[in-house]
Amino acid sequence: MIELDRRTREMIEEVRELGRLHIRQMGLDADQSAMPPPVDHEFYYICARQDGLVSRMVGADEGSGALDWKPFRNFLVGEEAAYWDRGVALSLPGPGLGGPAMRSTATPEQRQRFLEVFTDHSKPRWGAMAMTEPGAGSDVARIATRARKDGDEWVLTGQKMFCSNSARAEWVVVWATVDPSLGREGHRAFVVERGMPGFEILKIEHKMGSRGYETASFTLDDVRVPAENLLGGEEFYQSRAGFKASMATFNMTRPLHTAHGVGMGRAAHDFALDFVKAEYPKHSRRRQLAMERLARIRRGLHTARLMYLNAVWLAKTGKSNALEASYAKMYSPPIILEAVTAALEILGEAGVRNDKMLEKLYRDVKILDIGEGTQQVQRVVVARQLFDFPRDK
Repeated sequence: MIELDRRTREMIEEVRELGRLHIRQMGLDADQSAMPPPVDHEFYYICARQDGLVSRMVGADEGSGALDWKPFRNFLVGEEAAYWDRGVALSLPGPGLGGPAMRSTATPEQRQRFLEVFTDHSKPRWGAMAMTEPGAGSDVARIATRARKDGDEWVLTGQKMFCSNSARAEWVVVWATVDPSLGREGHRAFVVERGMPGFEILKIEHKMGSRGYETASFTLDDVRVPAENLLGGEEFYQSRAGFKASMATFNMTRPLHTAHGVGMGRAAHDFALDFVKAEYPKHSRRRQLAMERLARIRRGLHTARLMYLNAVWLAKTGKSNALEASYAKMYSPPIILEAVTAALEILGEAGVRNDKMLEKLYRDVKILDIGEGTQQVQRVVVARQLFDFPRDK
């Protein structure tokens, strides 16, 4: 049996304490106001300061001076944060979903340059990634945002939507195409930095759930990006490398999506378990049936955790994890929904009052079925991996 190292255990316990003191209430407040916490929220400073949570997840490796990425630690900490509130977990300062793109695509120099900003603890800072467009959601091959080379710069034109934390980000990893007729082979990733002319936030989306983090739409109106902001550099984009890089990004964000779902499912499970213990008579048939249902849900949550950790392990050891990442993303949403549904049914009327977390969780969990590729897309990915299912260009 593999045990967690001391530092990981300490960080999970720290998140647990922050959850009790800050995260859950912040999520409830954001849900009521339909607005994410403001950038200057005290909690973000607590997380980003020199000895704060985020600074130790994205900081200097002990004795090396290199930026430290501990994937298992980050995923387990993310699960625990989502247990208290997934929206607030996604709003934490740091590179966010832009982090996996940096790790899978950027050169060492680019990683140092764009991640170093998070070692400045004077204020909270965010990164982001933008792939979804009005005409390109789960099918990322349909990206229409254009990138054309002009001397030592690239010029980006297009529109992105549903981009987490992009309105407050120091930089956004933007996926574009050099030629739509090339399909996946035309994909490129660029870092668009705050303040670049032509980068304009259109609106912060109003969402049904997960309101603890901002989701923005923005335009790119001839945004001029230096050549050194092309992630991976020119030599990286040979053959299908650009699309493979975007898929490598998804192969890390899909397990993270699953980790967040496991945290949400645990929260629903614990609500129901506490209620059953307090309200159902001991040794009653009603209590026995409820406990059997919750035990089945707990097994499902444990399986989902093992699936996302397996996908992370493969990526960490340099092996392909596309199949395992899609397995985790495909398996977990029904389990999480069952956990929340069971909790609502067990609590009855008490579970749908506005001051109860379960009503909010029921709206929050829908994104697990949609984000990072729908269930239908995961089935296609799995079929391609297992049976060499036909691919488009």
